[in-house]
Amino acid sequence: MVDSVRSDARRNREKLLEVATAAFAAAEGRPVSLESIARDAGVGIGTLYRHFPTRQALFEAVYRREVDQLAELAQALRGKEQPVEALRRWLRANVEFVATKKGMSTALALAAHSSSELVAYSFEHLSMALGSLLEQAVAAGEIRTDVSAEDLLRALVGMCYLHDQPAWQARVLRLVDVLVDGLRL
Repeated sequence: MVDSVRSDARRNREKLLEVATAAFAAAEGRPVSLESIARDAGVGIGTLYRHFPTRQALFEAVYRREVDQLAELAQALRGKEQPVEALRRWLRANVEFVATKKGMSTALALAAHSSSELVAYSFEHLSMALGSLLEQAVAAGEIRTDVSAEDLLRALVGMCYLHDQPAWQARVLRLVDVLVDGLRL
């Protein structure tokens, strides 16, 4: 009985995160009601608040989940794709990550400002994930050796900076391709 309660709670939490991620991405910066997230996840608002006592807690959980998924994607791409294409696909996935964060940008800016742990967590996980793909591409002799994972993350953040402009995502995806092509030997 206890295991089924725990599995139901895990399932509810995952469903809430899944629905919240989609809602924040679709909202494009407009507010999203927590009630609509709970309803779309098929749970009551009390269940949402049990898992995420504040809106900020939900934002941070979605953010961490997205960071974890990007780290998992890097591992999945290693060895299964050509090194440069793995790097390109991972960078492109980050653009989608930024699109999801757009609906949470104000709250995340406050969280990042007040929580250096959240910033450190994301920077460490994303740097390690990107670093593994970068090392693979360097070892294959396909890209330059004088660029670090931190350099690429900073470039990506810079490219995504104007994410509130029309058609920003298509422009950034094109710039990702230009960046990756520019790294090639």
